[in-house]
Amino acid sequence: MITSSPAVRRTSAVGLALVACLGAAPTATAAPAPAMSKSEARLDRYYDQRLGWGSCAKNSGDTMGHGLDKAGVQCADVTVPLDYAAPRGRTITVAISRLKATDTRHRIGSILLNNGGPGGTALESPPEFHAWMKKVGPRYDIVGFDPRFVGRSTPLDCGLPVGTNLFSAGLSRTSFERQVTLQKDLAAKCRATNASVLPHVTTRNTARDMDVIRGALGEKKISYFGYSYGTYLGTVYTQMFPGRYDRMVLDGAIDPRKFGPRLLREAVGENEQALADWASWAAARHDTYGLGRTRAQVLATVDRVIRASARAPLTVGSAPDAFQLDDTQTPFLLLAGLDSDTDASRAALGEQVSVLNEAAAGRPTRLSPQFAGLLRFALTGEQSHHGSVQSAVICGDVAAPRDPEVYWRDIERSRAAYPRFGALADNIGPCAFWDRPREKPTEVKHDTKALIVSATGDPRTPHKGAVALHGLLPSSKLITLKGANRHAIYGLYENACVDNEVNQYLATGRLPANDRTCSK
Repeated sequence: MITSSPAVRRTSAVGLALVACLGAAPTATAAPAPAMSKSEARLDRYYDQRLGWGSCAKNSGDTMGHGLDKAGVQCADVTVPLDYAAPRGRTITVAISRLKATDTRHRIGSILLNNGGPGGTALESPPEFHAWMKKVGPRYDIVGFDPRFVGRSTPLDCGLPVGTNLFSAGLSRTSFERQVTLQKDLAAKCRATNASVLPHVTTRNTARDMDVIRGALGEKKISYFGYSYGTYLGTVYTQMFPGRYDRMVLDGAIDPRKFGPRLLREAVGENEQALADWASWAAARHDTYGLGRTRAQVLATVDRVIRASARAPLTVGSAPDAFQLDDTQTPFLLLAGLDSDTDASRAALGEQVSVLNEAAAGRPTRLSPQFAGLLRFALTGEQSHHGSVQSAVICGDVAAPRDPEVYWRDIERSRAAYPRFGALADNIGPCAFWDRPREKPTEVKHDTKALIVSATGDPRTPHKGAVALHGLLPSSKLITLKGANRHAIYGLYENACVDNEVNQYLATGRLPANDRTCSK
């Protein structure tokens, strides 16, 4: 549900829209490094394993692997237990990559990267992070990893017909019932194909894997950078393994109390606002996109497209990239284009809405490679593995309401205030039909000296979530980028103020004396 780095966008198109809200924060206390528990002592063979570093390229056609090799990155597989309660049982592998520090005299340690998702890869990320980190980059071993069942780690694929479950309920009870059938089928496919592993596809187990990676790297403490869902993963790690982390950056942060299957609900207002802001941008370019000359006219065009897709599916593109879009799918395409307010991102959405508008008028359309890729991701099984892992993690972490009527009542209540995204944010998902999680959600009980980064108009992980997490972690500091409708900032948005604050922290280990506000 979250888009963060280019790596994530290549994999997930839109990712998860994570929610968060303000609330009273319980007092959190810092904890010393814990002694190894008896259960962890049974994991010695995992913590003490020797890693076989080598080429990242799997074969001659492995473009990513060859690129990593050329950049000086090496790759290895870390063996971890499928079930940490049964460490002598089945094992799986977690793929990691490492760009070693070249300034060994001033080496700080290892920093582990997560690009969000859930379902995002980071194996390919060390070179780009090395560039963003500037002078401090050579002082770190920069380590990317594909979380359990993601990317090159032991794979999970339920054979889904779609790459995401983030669809709208549409405009009618009939379209909602189609969604109930689809989401129930997605859960059934995962249960039929992967029942033995689904209980272990969780954030808490990924955090346990991270600690095994720390041990296998020979580090007493490890630094961490997480985007989006990766901020939740990082928070969970600090609570499960207090004292075993060094510098921690959480960009696009989530209130951990709100993480769960209904993640989009708290972000629905931010997405409506981001769409309205985009509409103003598009209105100023009516001669290019033909969507209207005012914000209201552009939004009216969007609404007409959605209504047209409810009457009969829109046909976009031509063979082999021809797609039929109904009112459960068109809102997702709008949502997918709202993760950034750069001109390039807004232009891509403008082109896509122009195509939908032409299709709604019954005219033939041509798809850009980007739009065709997004449609293949969402509406075919080409990225089934991504949707499989994303669903498994979220459903495995937190239980969802099981009665479809709960969702329908929320959908109907949300339509007036949130006409484009209410029925998407409140829609039923596969978690309504999933087995109950085996563990309770992680509670924040330990303070963390983390650097939290957030944009005020973030449409994926709203700024209020970052403020809430900051309140839960009294020793943290918050860097706020004011006035940006942007998800994931460091390195990607090219904001010098944010980038410099993060790099200063990574270099010194000292948080800013006070919270900081940066301008767009």
